[in-house]
Amino acid sequence: MKLKRMFLATTAALGLATASHAVDLEVTHWWTSGGEAAAVAEFAKAFNEGTDHNWVDGAIAGGGGTARPIMISRIIGGDPMGATQFNHGRQTEELIEAGLMLDLTDVAEAEGWADIVNPSSLLASCTVDGKVFCVPVNIHSWQWLWLSNKAFADAGLDVPSNWDEYVAAMPALAEAGKVPLALGGQAWQANGAFSVMAVALAGEDNWLKVNSEKDASVAAGPAYTKVFEAAAAAREFSKDTNVLDWNLATAKVINGEAGGQIMGDWAQGEFAVAGQVAGEDYTCLPGLGVTEVISTGGDAFYFPKNDDAEVEAAQKELASLMMSKAVQVAFNLKKGSLPVRGDVDLTAANDCMKKGLDILAQGNILISGDQVLSADTTGQIDDLMTEFWSTDLSAADAQARYADIIASAD
Repeated sequence: MKLKRMFLATTAALGLATASHAVDLEVTHWWTSGGEAAAVAEFAKAFNEGTDHNWVDGAIAGGGGTARPIMISRIIGGDPMGATQFNHGRQTEELIEAGLMLDLTDVAEAEGWADIVNPSSLLASCTVDGKVFCVPVNIHSWQWLWLSNKAFADAGLDVPSNWDEYVAAMPALAEAGKVPLALGGQAWQANGAFSVMAVALAGEDNWLKVNSEKDASVAAGPAYTKVFEAAAAAREFSKDTNVLDWNLATAKVINGEAGGQIMGDWAQGEFAVAGQVAGEDYTCLPGLGVTEVISTGGDAFYFPKNDDAEVEAAQKELASLMMSKAVQVAFNLKKGSLPVRGDVDLTAANDCMKKGLDILAQGNILISGDQVLSADTTGQIDDLMTEFWSTDLSAADAQARYADIIASAD
């Protein structure tokens, strides 16, 4: 009832008419793994219990690459859902420009989002021409290497503390029958793994020059040659993963079948569902143990425009709820991500989440690729990385093609 009173008060403060009857609000997202499902259930529970409305779950299996085109097609085609997940950044530029997304500025200003969202770049990525069009719900960083303590023990090896030690251990892991590096077969996973390696091995400044400034000379230069050569060596140790989905690759780490996986912090949700303990069953190395940095990507919810005033009121109640302290904590503890609010109590966080919080507190943050690269450019890189990680395409040829993509990036 406390949540319900809070949302009614917020609605009144915004001058909105309270819905006269319950609204069935369809929410689309691509959270279908065990950890993801547990996390999104916290949103649904809070919405169902804290308002008069009903969360209608619209999960789409297959990850963002599969889900986003479906979501966009529905919105453009006149069959909008009540709310939908995207990554905050440039994925929704054209939808916003076409006037298809609900303006949430009144909610954001009434609740002081500008004062509580940390880092501020998350809210900036939801803002177009001074208007807020989404609610960021978490900070998801790609910059993690997850290691199976069991796999290394089975191989008679110490758990590595950095990328070089991990690479040195890969032959012994293979000899012990382990997959040294688990990598699922979807394009975004290949691109993500490469980007994490680029940040760690080429350095943050060079990564920013390539991704933010679109400097093709750096992409074609020696710093990125080092990255492509390292990735070419690593792909030999990932080729026996033989799974498509990221969470199945994570399961290999959890079960001790694989030595490690480069994956975002959403992997923590899978370890949690499996009952594993950070520091005991698995080890996490931010920035591959080379450079401790958190990339400030993540998930956000957008609300397609609807001509029903009661639906719009329900949409704004959900937006408000997602930013509330209690829901931020409940959701992010299950998701493995960091909250976007800097004023919440996370004493229940595990060791890996605490590492992330400490890095965030130190200000060691890096903008996410989603925030600086267009969907078209990202798609081109995805295609190249899929080919590179799954074939014998040489490091030199892949780098030349990559530099060409960056040269024409928008």
